[in-house]
Amino acid sequence: MDSFDLDVVVTRGNSVESFHRVHAAAVDACDTLLAGARDPELLTFWRSCAKPFQVIPLLESGGFDALGWGEAELAIACASHGGEPEHVALVESMLRSLGLEEGDLACGPLDPLSPRGAKIARESGVRIKRTHNNCSGKHTAMLALAQHNGWSIKGYERAEHPVQQAMLNQVALWTGVRPSEIDVAVDGCGAAVFGLPLDHMARAYARLGAAAARGEEIPARIVNAMTRNPFLVGGTDRFDSILMEESEGRILSKVGAEGVHSAVILDSSIGVAVKVEDGSPRAQYPAMIRFLQDLDALPEHLPPRLAEILHRPIRNSRGDIVGETTVRTSAPRSSDRATAAIV
Repeated sequence: MDSFDLDVVVTRGNSVESFHRVHAAAVDACDTLLAGARDPELLTFWRSCAKPFQVIPLLESGGFDALGWGEAELAIACASHGGEPEHVALVESMLRSLGLEEGDLACGPLDPLSPRGAKIARESGVRIKRTHNNCSGKHTAMLALAQHNGWSIKGYERAEHPVQQAMLNQVALWTGVRPSEIDVAVDGCGAAVFGLPLDHMARAYARLGAAAARGEEIPARIVNAMTRNPFLVGGTDRFDSILMEESEGRILSKVGAEGVHSAVILDSSIGVAVKVEDGSPRAQYPAMIRFLQDLDALPEHLPPRLAEILHRPIRNSRGDIVGETTVRTSAPRSSDRATAAIV
């Protein structure tokens, strides 16, 4: 296994002011751990990175297609969207097709995550609704699964509900972790969240990429929906959207809260998972970019939008650049030549 240093530093002047420890794993389609940082087997919660797998029971049931939903609806079901008007309108259209409304969503109202979405909401004076929640697409798909199977929609978000049990089993299938060994808790949106080792998260994404490459219908639909609709998956200036756009769909990327991130390099079916130990989102994006560079999935000379994320300027209240957030060192390309230093 190649070992890399993905730890992120925040500088002020010429000095390091803050430090973020980063764990990571890269796994191929044969379930082989190819590369990692710190502890590739770290147990943590998958958060929103699980969404592409949580929608699979609805697709398998036939309920998704029975509703006449298409690629846009599938993308938003897998999304952590920015709460922009286009996202909200799509989710509300999906709810109407179910004969349901905002109040049926178990997720709470949440301010838009994208700066554009927040600005539009602020300037228009619109009421922040549950459909603004970045997980509202996932929750609408959960309601659709309950409705299609004749299950009560009440309590659909609870771990014991058949909806969440179906998703737990799907996560177990793709990650290779037994359902009884997955730690189940409550996510920020109120639904079940799954705790498992980092390398198994990467394994699931590798398997998803490989299945899509083989032409398996449901994995291919998920991959195509996300990579063809990056704006719906994230939004304006959101990391997942930028990465999928700049890689021209060669990398599927999915953010999670508390510094967890998953991706798959589609031409090689290599799954990637990153976890910032202290949960800081400012560290997960540069760490993911550097890891993808180390895996030769991104070039050394990055497109401007990705380059700015890898070396994010720190500005003071006057707008002066006074430091930056970046991966602290150039990582070794092979474990033969060097081992990343560990603080």
